[in-house]
Amino acid sequence: MTETITNIEKSVAQQNAQQIAVNQVIHEGELTGRIHSIETGGTVDGPGIRYIVFFQGCNFKCLYCHNRDTWNFKDGIEVTVKTLMDEIVTYAPFFNATGGGVTASGGEASIQAKFVTSLFKAVHEAGFTTCLDTNGYIKNYTPDINDLITETDTFLLDLKCMNDDIHKKLVGHTNKYTLDFAKHLKELGKKMWIRLVVVPTYTDDEENAHAMGKFIQELGEAVERVELLPYHEMGKHKWAYFNDPYQLDDIEPPSRESLLKIKNILLNYHKEVH
Repeated sequence: MTETITNIEKSVAQQNAQQIAVNQVIHEGELTGRIHSIETGGTVDGPGIRYIVFFQGCNFKCLYCHNRDTWNFKDGIEVTVKTLMDEIVTYAPFFNATGGGVTASGGEASIQAKFVTSLFKAVHEAGFTTCLDTNGYIKNYTPDINDLITETDTFLLDLKCMNDDIHKKLVGHTNKYTLDFAKHLKELGKKMWIRLVVVPTYTDDEENAHAMGKFIQELGEAVERVELLPYHEMGKHKWAYFNDPYQLDDIEPPSRESLLKIKNILLNYHKEVH
């Protein structure tokens, strides 16, 4: 491994997370979570201005993942709810003015459901909103998962692909549990933003767009908006750092025409597509 790759410059988000954890005191037996990084002033991961906590650990292995360094749960920084909240409340004026709050992302934040629930409860007590950015791969609805669902205001649900064979190639798992999770959220009256990463040759075909549109239509008013996220290569260098082969080397980001085609198809099923 070259020196350049080994010494990849830490992002501002990672530096923020490390700085926040520097002076914290963790008491024996206190609930802690493992985070990768923090982004402040986010405007695309939920309503209003968001404080985004990227949690460590993931149960998917997406071929296009730009947060490859979040996969291993044992990595990252250990933090307490108090440590995060001491920082979060300093952004109260921005949250209160925009209806913003805290978004738990990753990795896959639901893996640390108990900690995220505790954080979300504190966020609600402070008067802010909560969002969970999730792949929805929930096999068992444990008390911890049910509590997390209760404390989440809006779910940013990633529907990778409606074709299960392609879904398995993209992330290593079936899409069954994600689709069931979306239906479960609808039954509970929860709000969702559905997200689709548009990956050429994998998820940019008309058949997938129509299938996803029909599924979103079945979810009805539970879906507030649909978002198209164009595939990009910004995290490709991280795969090299871990000596992992990057399997999408020959894939270019989708064209504007391709994105517009998918958007127009989805607009037949939902009025808010971005």
